[in-house]
Order: sequence, then structure tokens, then C-alpha cells
Amino acid sequence: MLSLILLSYYSGERINNVYDKICLLLSKYEIPFEFIVIDDGSTDDSFKIAKKLESSNNNVRAYQLSKNYSSHYAIFAGLSVCEGKCVTILPDDEQQPYSSIVDMYRIWEQGEKVIIPYREKRNDGYLNNLLSHSYYKIINYLSEVTFPKGGADSFFIDRELIDLINHRIHPINTSSIIEVLRLGFSPVYYPYERVKGINNKSRWTLKKKIRLFKDTFFSSSTWPIKIITNLGLFFSLIAFLIIVFYVYIKIFGNLNFWGEILPGWTSTIIIVSFFSGLILFSLGIIAEYIWRIYEEVKARPGYIVKKNN
Repeated sequence: MLSLILLSYYSGERINNVYDKICLLLSKYEIPFEFIVIDDGSTDDSFKIAKKLESSNNNVRAYQLSKNYSSHYAIFAGLSVCEGKCVTILPDDEQQPYSSIVDMYRIWEQGEKVIIPYREKRNDGYLNNLLSHSYYKIINYLSEVTFPKGGADSFFIDRELIDLINHRIHPINTSSIIEVLRLGFSPVYYPYERVKGINNKSRWTLKKKIRLFKDTFFSSSTWPIKIITNLGLFFSLIAFLIIVFYVYIKIFGNLNFWGEILPGWTSTIIIVSFFSGLILFSLGIIAEYIWRIYEEVKARPGYIVKKNN
């Protein structure tokens, strides 16, 4: 059985439409499935609509999170309750063609455990396309996890990976796609053309995008720590050479070594200010990692599913 996780956030008017289209498609290809709706803290009647759909269909289950956690944590919630032998994610904006579900299911039947649908083409406008391309190019350069060129935020995985994620991974300050890619299993990449979504406005606010970038960056890269270490070694060497130079001048030379008095107060202030800023910046980077460690140690849940579900 295939588990389909529909990410719902103010999606009331689209839930039934998505379910009808999926039913029509999968029944045509005789693919058994369960339809799981994860409501990510909507305050309208989206969850009520999902529950009504659940009451009239045996293969539908609806859950609501205690607040808006963002789509990646909604995905983790869906993985924790799905019962199928394989699972894929189903956004409500229809930007990924539903036919890709059948194609990925056939690939899974051939024995593949991880299929990553990636955006070979996208129709989000020139600026958004450029920013997205630049984002993934930077992440791939700095990260220990490699994303496909066009980027990906969905996946189709086998039960083995579902169990690994549910039992071995603490879903906090990370994203689902990173954890899937990190597990290995030689993923198969499935290209598709991303069409313009039916949502008039993206629900990914600037704040959410910045948080996602930070979570993606700090959870998949040790580059900042390595840079701090290398900078520390480099400037320590420079400082040592300066000390040797001044000792030499003090013992064997004079204060007019360059034909003029050696730099004094101004150069000292500049150097102190520069290194003070560098130290504070380095501490800020280290603090990002320490904060994430602190959150992990507290072992708080990355999401909460309401009990009244």
C-alpha cells in the first residue's frame, strides 16, 4: 500500500479536489493507497473538511498539529502515522504533476528505496528561478549533503527509511529532505517540470525562508566551524610574525625602521576592532551550533499532534 501525505495549510477548498483526482488516477493504475491529511495548524475550517472526508472514506485519515510548524515538520508528523510500505508527499498546490506519483511507484516496485523528484524546470518567474538556483548552488558548495540541481523538497521512500526516520532521527532544527538524503541508499532522481501553483501567494514568508536556510545550512554543513579554525590558525601565524618583527626591531633596530615612526595608536585601534568583530562573529556561528545541540539535549518534540484527532 502507498501512503500519500497531503500537507494542508488553509487548504480546505482544495482537499476534496485533490483526493478526487488522486482516487481517479490511482484506481486507474490499481495502486492501493491511504490518504493522510496533516493540517499544519490552520485556524479556518480546513481540518473540519479533512475530518468530514475521513468519515466518508475508509482510506482517509486526518491529523492536526498544535500550531504551524512549517511543511517539513508536517512531513515528519505524516511519516510517524503512515502505515504503507512506501510513502510520498503531496503538496496541495499541484505544482508537482500527480502522474509523477505513478512513475515513482513503478520505480519503487523495481526495488529502489529512495526516489527524489527534482525540479528540472520551474515557472516561478525569472527572479524566483534565479534565487532558487543560486540557493541550491551555494548549499551544495557548503553542505555535506548534495541536492539535485533544480532543488527538491519532496521524496518517495520505502518502509525501511520510514522506520529509520521515525525511530532514529530527532526531527528538530532540520528538514525532511536533508534527513532522507543523508541516509544514502543511492537515491534515484526523477525530473519533472514544476508548473505555476494554484496558490496566489506563497505561504513561505521571508521569516520562514530564512529559518529554513539556517536549519539546512547548520544541520548539513561543518564549513563555518572549519573556516573559524582556519582563520584562527592564519591570524595566529600573522600575529606570531608581527611579534617576531617587533622583537627584532626592539633589539637590533630602531623605531624609525621604515624611515618614520612605527604605527601606533590608530593601527592598534583598527587591529583590535577588526579582531573583536571577527571574534564576535565566530562566537555567533559557534552559538548557532551550540543552540541546536541544546535543543537536541532537551529532547523536545519537533511537532505535536493534537489528541482530539
